[in-house]
Amino acid sequence: MTAPLTADAHEYGLVGDGTADDGPALQKLVDALGDATAGDGRPRTVRVPAGRYLIRDRPVLWRSGVSLVGAGRGATCFALTNPGAPAQPVPLAWFTTAQHGAGRDHHIADVTFAHFEIDGLGVETEEYEVLAKGLGLQYVLRGRFSDLWIHDTAATGFGCDFLQDTVVEGVLTERCGRQDPGEKMGGAGIGIGVGGWGPVERLAVTDCTARGNGTNGIFLELQQDDWVPPRGIRLTACHAEDNRYGISDWGADGLLVTGCTMLGNHVAGFDVSAQGTTSVGGRGGLVTGCVIDGNAGDGIALGNTPGPYGFHGNRVSNNGRYGYWEHNLAGGDQEPATDIVLESNDIHDNALDGIRVDAPLHEPAIFGNRIRGNGRRAAPEARGGGEGVHCGPLSLTDERADWLPGGHRGKELTIGGGPGGPGGPEATTEVTAVVTAVVTDNTATRLALAPLRPGADTAWPHGTPGPGTAYRLPDSPAPRAGLTAAAAVTHPYVHGNRVRDDGHPRTQVHAVWIAPEATWTGGRVSGNDFSGNGSASTRFDSAPSGGRWRDNAG
Repeated sequence: MTAPLTADAHEYGLVGDGTADDGPALQKLVDALGDATAGDGRPRTVRVPAGRYLIRDRPVLWRSGVSLVGAGRGATCFALTNPGAPAQPVPLAWFTTAQHGAGRDHHIADVTFAHFEIDGLGVETEEYEVLAKGLGLQYVLRGRFSDLWIHDTAATGFGCDFLQDTVVEGVLTERCGRQDPGEKMGGAGIGIGVGGWGPVERLAVTDCTARGNGTNGIFLELQQDDWVPPRGIRLTACHAEDNRYGISDWGADGLLVTGCTMLGNHVAGFDVSAQGTTSVGGRGGLVTGCVIDGNAGDGIALGNTPGPYGFHGNRVSNNGRYGYWEHNLAGGDQEPATDIVLESNDIHDNALDGIRVDAPLHEPAIFGNRIRGNGRRAAPEARGGGEGVHCGPLSLTDERADWLPGGHRGKELTIGGGPGGPGGPEATTEVTAVVTAVVTDNTATRLALAPLRPGADTAWPHGTPGPGTAYRLPDSPAPRAGLTAAAAVTHPYVHGNRVRDDGHPRTQVHAVWIAPEATWTGGRVSGNDFSGNGSASTRFDSAPSGGRWRDNAG
């Protein structure tokens, strides 16, 4: 076979009719072009016209210097399927350390994947298999992944690791991690392993969208716990929505996250923790100019990091638990996080505390923030059922209710049970299963509910409940503060913040609460506006020790 610099896929046996298996012809073409590139050092490109190209039962082993370029998303589609090999993962292209000996000295270089779709719905493995990805390449040098739509894969959609001098741009991943219940490794929209190239990996991820994926929308994960967390990775202008976690840093150093939106994710919008394979959290990162809004759990969840980490100029709002939560998971780093900076953020209307500290902090700096109107989960317990109660796929309405708007945000709704169930004596007489759903927001009469799982279009596991279904909502917790310390905080700098609630009612009960289990030692708390909260400005169930508290309004 001659090896032109640009090869038209149709001229080399690919059909694209959605029926013929195009995998063998594509593999033959990739091998021929890869051999030619190895011989003369000139990279080649496969151009794939519009069509639906079936890749059946076997992935394509990729070669260095071979690019794959389609006619556009939705025009050129690679449909992955494995009916004859149910134990076989079928990524479109793969090249890995375990299967193919990939490494720094045996890598893929000078490749572009652009302008096509990967449909992974046809792959169903007998057990969850992390390699059942859309793209699964490791050790890529000078790569470009552009204008791709990857959806419905059994595991991670874009699952490429160790990307050096590489750009990932305009990649849309939807409903990936289809076989991952949310507790397995992988199962993300965009999952990138880091650390293989050493302490610096030059990678830019920009203008990507991850929606409805089983675990993370976008995450970086250190792959060996003895590797140095790498610097040089940037995420800009990305969007993560309706994933388990929006964007996660599980082991990078100095990750830059700028101008991103993290909306409606189920556990947290932005996460740093020990949940990765090595139980190593990120450190040294900067998150700036992002909107982290309406997540069912926390806006920002930070833990298992020695620090530093900085959050500057973000909007963290309307989340179902805390705006910012400092915590440590078991199994990861437990030392106090040092030099955590929260500066000029707008932290408002979150269900519980604006900032909650449940793990030790050393020398945190919290300054110039507006921390207002938090503690929205202020509505008392509510029960109902019978006439006027009806459900939609993502809602429950009680026409006779008069709830505080936003007052049930983040609560767990319990429905069903029949007589004597959650709804009490006015509940329907029909006995129904008891199920729960998470409230994302509410009006006076309608509860908005989170989907049952990422990518689902309903909150209900067994179909939409019928009219009159009994329901119950728990009571609101208290207190709910702008800033709560429930762990050791040493030498903090808290200055120039506006921590108040001007709403009606004032749901943010205190500006600052030091809980009984906390210690607050030294530091400076000055020049803050603590006035206008629902109760007292401060509540000290454990008295601060040393330091200076001065010139604070309220």
